[in-house]
Amino acid sequence: MARKSLQPPKGAASRSSSKRPTPSESAVETATPAKRAKRQSTTKVTPKKSEHFTHKDSDDDDDMDDDASLSDQDSENYDDESASAVVSSDEEPESNLEDEESEEDIPQRSRGRTKATSGTPKSEGKGSTKKGKSELWRPGVGAGLGPGTQVVIKKPKAREAGDTPYTDDTIHPNTMHFLEDLAANNDRQWLKMHDPDYRNAQKDWTSFLENLTEKVIEADETIPELPVKDIVFRIYRDVRFSSNPTPYKAAFSAAWSRTGRKGPYAAYYVQVKPGGGSLVAGGLWQPEPNALARMRRIIDRRPQRMKQALAQSSIRKEFLDGVAEDDRKVVKKFVAHNSDNALKTKPKGFDSDHKNIELLRLRSFTLSRKVKDEEVLGANGLSRIAELIGCLVPFVTYLNSVVMPDDESDSSDEDNDNRDDE
Repeated sequence: MARKSLQPPKGAASRSSSKRPTPSESAVETATPAKRAKRQSTTKVTPKKSEHFTHKDSDDDDDMDDDASLSDQDSENYDDESASAVVSSDEEPESNLEDEESEEDIPQRSRGRTKATSGTPKSEGKGSTKKGKSELWRPGVGAGLGPGTQVVIKKPKAREAGDTPYTDDTIHPNTMHFLEDLAANNDRQWLKMHDPDYRNAQKDWTSFLENLTEKVIEADETIPELPVKDIVFRIYRDVRFSSNPTPYKAAFSAAWSRTGRKGPYAAYYVQVKPGGGSLVAGGLWQPEPNALARMRRIIDRRPQRMKQALAQSSIRKEFLDGVAEDDRKVVKKFVAHNSDNALKTKPKGFDSDHKNIELLRLRSFTLSRKVKDEEVLGANGLSRIAELIGCLVPFVTYLNSVVMPDDESDSSDEDNDNRDDE
């Protein structure tokens, strides 16, 4: 009876060795299957190493050498046909999938690399365009001008004086023309382009005011001799709380009082505006609450003082449309002149059936008269305006004696006398 050999056949040994791989081999094969595919694809597509990835490629080469040695050992162990069949059935489908994936991924990676190299923007100058150097300069862009063409815009010159010379005691016709143009072109850009006309008109108005101030001081001795800058109003408008967005006033104006154009005193006011808008005025325009309370108190106690000031013949003739010398008619004209901002009802502390309730409702106490352009221009303009201001002196003097008396004791004595009279 033949003895059975205790040694296992070579095929069984090879099969057992193939079924139980070493831990190091299984770790290499199972841990990085995708990585191996990428390495193989890299070697197939880009056999030439890149200088930017030297360290990675060196590591990949080492790993690939290890993989090659492992494959050699496997081939030595797999001598049996059945073992080779098992290995082929387990290994080949996986390698085929890896090859297919690597072939699909290769163009994408290669395209991505080409985009990265070709897509890097090059530094272009400010004048460069997409069409090339021919588009750096296009003749006649927006203006129809060729290269090298110089455009010179001449600034407008001031109007010629013409036959009428500029004098210090008159208002020149060019000043009126400038105000007309400003009303039609009330814009900053326009005024900047016509600055010479503005300078000439401003100078003409300033010299006229210097001579008119002397006339005002002669008519009212309480008016001090002030510089022009303290009596003239600026041409700029305050548009912060106004519905009218125009930045400039289309008129020149000035005011005289004991403190100039500002202050608590009653003042004389002159405005020059073309088209019959010039005027001469005087009085108190919306005084402060304390001054208004004083005015109402005096009207309540001694209304006759105001009526006498308004009844002056010159005032009735020039500022009240020549009304007859009648207190009721004079008061009615004066109230109608100041009714724009008057109260609709009685003021606080007074009865609605007060005999002078119309005067008590007022919040402004002014007289004004419009002056034609023919009266302002010419040699008689200064004397005509000075004459109208002289007519207002009794009225302005009365208002200042009420709201800003020179001596408080005198005003208190008057109040006591008024109480006794009542």
